[in-house]
Amino acid sequence: MAPFSRIAIAGLGTIGRELARKLAGGIPGLTLSAIAARDRAKAQTWLDAQRIACPLVELSALPDHTDLAVECAPASILEAICRPMLEAGKQVMVLSAGALLPRPDLIELAKARGGRILVPTGGLLGLDAVAAAAEGEVRSVRMVTRKPPRGLAGAPYLVANNISIEGLTAPKRVFSGTARAAAAGFPANVNVVAALSLAGIGPDRTTIEIWADPGVERNCHTIEVDADAARFTLSIENVPSENPKTGKIVALSVLADLRKMHAPLRVGT
Repeated sequence: MAPFSRIAIAGLGTIGRELARKLAGGIPGLTLSAIAARDRAKAQTWLDAQRIACPLVELSALPDHTDLAVECAPASILEAICRPMLEAGKQVMVLSAGALLPRPDLIELAKARGGRILVPTGGLLGLDAVAAAAEGEVRSVRMVTRKPPRGLAGAPYLVANNISIEGLTAPKRVFSGTARAAAAGFPANVNVVAALSLAGIGPDRTTIEIWADPGVERNCHTIEVDADAARFTLSIENVPSENPKTGKIVALSVLADLRKMHAPLRVGT
């Protein structure tokens, strides 16, 4: 597949704005070609304030303006972003990896039309190591996530099970189960475990514990992998962005991935 050059952003929240600033500022081989945003008036006001000249378009029109669209939107509209791009044989970089798990048809569509879905490393250290281990036999992948309670507030799983995380004075385990169940119950919070499962042994064999921890200020993830090639434990503490549900490193991970596409030297799988 030929390298792409025109990049669109679908969603102009915390991550989308950071990407827009960086792309507009200049990345070799890449241009910011279009933006799709729910509130176009608000988006245009922001673009004008940033002195960024970029057309605002509907999601359905993205394939006419770009080679690759970066999804920076709520998981609920993943399909509306991906389907037009994949139908046109284009590429989509997906940050809401959890929303991919119940939509294998999007992967089949990419295969059928010559499109491609990219999932960046995002907030999780070690996806390269997990993907490498998965070329052999992996016996287990386990993840433990600890977040400040505000980073989990409003999660559907907590609401459905009447789990309160208000006023915590000690860590509270709010979930234990598979990556598939976690992605469904915490769609804005644990895309990292969905990406981990896709890199490794799948969403039904990858397990996760989620803790609401008033003693941490960062989003903390630890993964333990037991494979025939290696046994390893990886930990990362991500500084939350303006949106406490996601880390600052997510936008930086997208930028690093985009730079790799035209780089004369590429490090990492």
